[in-house]
Amino acid sequence: MRKISILVCGVAMGVGMSLVATQTRLMSTTSATAASPDIYRQLNLFGDVFEKVRSDYVEKPSESKMIESAINGMLSSLDPHSSYMDAKAFKDMQVETRGQFGGLGIEVTQEDGQIKVVTPIDDTPAARAGVLTNDLITKIDGEAVQGMALNQAVDKMRGPVNTKVTLTIQRPGRKDPLQVTLTREMISIRSVRSRVEGDIAYIRLTQFIEHSFDDVKAAIEKTTKEIGADKIKGYVLDLRNNRGGLLDQAVYVSDAFLNRGEIVSTRGRNADETQRFSARNGDLTNGKPVVVLINGGSASAAEIVAGALQDHKRATLIGTRSFGKGSVQTIIPLGSNGALRLTTARYYTPSGRSIQAKGIDPDMVVLQDIPDEWKGKDETKGEAGLKGHLSGERRDRENAADQQDAAQKKPDDKAAPDAGKAAPDKAAKDKASKDKEPEEQSGSSAYIPPDPAKDKQLQAALELLRTGRVAAAVARPADAQKAKAN
Repeated sequence: MRKISILVCGVAMGVGMSLVATQTRLMSTTSATAASPDIYRQLNLFGDVFEKVRSDYVEKPSESKMIESAINGMLSSLDPHSSYMDAKAFKDMQVETRGQFGGLGIEVTQEDGQIKVVTPIDDTPAARAGVLTNDLITKIDGEAVQGMALNQAVDKMRGPVNTKVTLTIQRPGRKDPLQVTLTREMISIRSVRSRVEGDIAYIRLTQFIEHSFDDVKAAIEKTTKEIGADKIKGYVLDLRNNRGGLLDQAVYVSDAFLNRGEIVSTRGRNADETQRFSARNGDLTNGKPVVVLINGGSASAAEIVAGALQDHKRATLIGTRSFGKGSVQTIIPLGSNGALRLTTARYYTPSGRSIQAKGIDPDMVVLQDIPDEWKGKDETKGEAGLKGHLSGERRDRENAADQQDAAQKKPDDKAAPDAGKAAPDKAAKDKASKDKEPEEQSGSSAYIPPDPAKDKQLQAALELLRTGRVAAAVARPADAQKAKAN
């Protein structure tokens, strides 16, 4: 037996997000079934091809690169999320989920090949040096970043604590570039931001990392104290464009708003691999109304939280359909050679829904006003748009529950004589329920206006919490979104 990590992870989307959720468990290293003789013959074929390429290709190939590419080809043929991570990629993933790294404290994006500052993180080397939002980083230690991949630029800015790096910055409205030399420090990723909107607490969760639940809890306590426990109208939990994250944190965050009940379950190829995660008593918001914001960029762990709160009718979901990432990936370390990311299960909401390739439809669909420069670029493809994606399936919990109830009935149970009469109705209901299962759905818009006053989804959430309703011109039932997609 060896220790592995399990992830509900995803892919890069149009808005540039990776989606991950992690837990840890033990898994046997032995294969589930014995390999047939034909498999070994095909492995011999692979060895023959490898030797031919190695010896006869026009240029001397990299043997390690050939093997790595073969492994990636094998895994990518399974589904879009199974892959091989070399040692560096595995380390980067661990850094991301820990939420701490040696760096400068700058959130960056890439636009037209340029590295653009989204925001400097408060009280970090970048913020203290005066780096501003919309600054363009043109050089890192004298090396031009034009044409450099975003990950490469990020790698160059990160590094050991107490080492120096020099940035050349072009600031809008300034003719001459700026040059700043910064000393790297330990940076903690802020996955939670909060503020008060009058008598409503707004909490934005951008990804699920190791301290996300603690940060959400602190945000709930801070905003509640600031508004007043007797005056607060409710909470807005913003999961739009959420990057996914650790599965245990998704469970804890869901539990923060629940007192009881199942949060999520996972089911693999074998029935004994089913796992269920349930809430414990203690709603941190004391039952106050909650609105959850989702959009086409809400995926994986974010969908676990949204699905749990929706199924328990604990929150109203506002926005557009989520991404539809409902499978579980297991991260299997391979020593110094990196790790294997393998799809091992699907996950299900408390009602038994698989959102795989379907997404979660909000209770109220609210569309943003898309600027001209964003039109045609604001929508994600969604899981259903990925080649080779897994199909979704429903966990038939009702039949299992009925069987358990039947086994527990006493022979003189008064309901027993009527059981046979009820069976046809039950079968009809099961069929009707199955017929209502949603088909695969494409993605939806992932655009969020930078100005909260122009954010129609946020404003609809605030209006709902304050008045108990949203203007019909702003919100519409989820069925309208489905009709448009079809």
